[in-house]
Amino acid sequence: MHNTLPETLVVGALATNCYLYPLESVPDTPLCPCVVIDPGADAGVIITRLESLRWYPRYILLTHGHFDHLAALPTLLTHYDGKPEVAIHEADAAYLGTKARQVHRHSFIAFMGDSAYVDALWEDMPQATRLVVEGDCVGPLRVLHLAGHSPGSAGFYDEAAGLLFSGDTLFKDGFGRVDLPGGSTKALVSSLKRLCIGDDNYFIEEHTVVYPGHGAVTTIGAEKSRYHWPKQTC
Repeated sequence: MHNTLPETLVVGALATNCYLYPLESVPDTPLCPCVVIDPGADAGVIITRLESLRWYPRYILLTHGHFDHLAALPTLLTHYDGKPEVAIHEADAAYLGTKARQVHRHSFIAFMGDSAYVDALWEDMPQATRLVVEGDCVGPLRVLHLAGHSPGSAGFYDEAAGLLFSGDTLFKDGFGRVDLPGGSTKALVSSLKRLCIGDDNYFIEEHTVVYPGHGAVTTIGAEKSRYHWPKQTC
């Protein structure tokens, strides 16, 4: 059985954290299945690391649909013959598929004033093979709908391992921006309260390690102690 700690690769111009999370190995097979979370760029770097670890992606999970979290997806799917299951929350489904380019260009024009970054790196986006919603499970990871940064922002929570992939909802001493298309301050505040205080569905233990979409690892307890979150980033 493999170490359950994720591998972290910082990829792309916006320094996105791409995580490689091992699953239980399959007897009598040479490679270990894993989850790739947010392959935001640098597909070659991701593939090289997977090969060095002797892992292969069974699932590719997207915490949300922004381009800096999925730009390497087409190349990864081509390299692995389209076999990985690709999952995104249903509310962010438009960031994949045949109309995705215009959606991403619209977001980058709002963010940077032009779409040059998207246009330079663009490859046609596949459709998701699975649209997830609150409470779904993908391997050991349970989907938490954490709207605010985008309508379909999601966290992937492994309660048994005590870790959460939070995307751009929660960072170390910060949280995701809400000024891009589909962002909502009200929804983000609700999602942050859910993570740090809990609700009727989940109380996430303070020792839970948080692996964010950008920046350093933190814990739920550390962020709960900073409940008024002094800054907004990414």
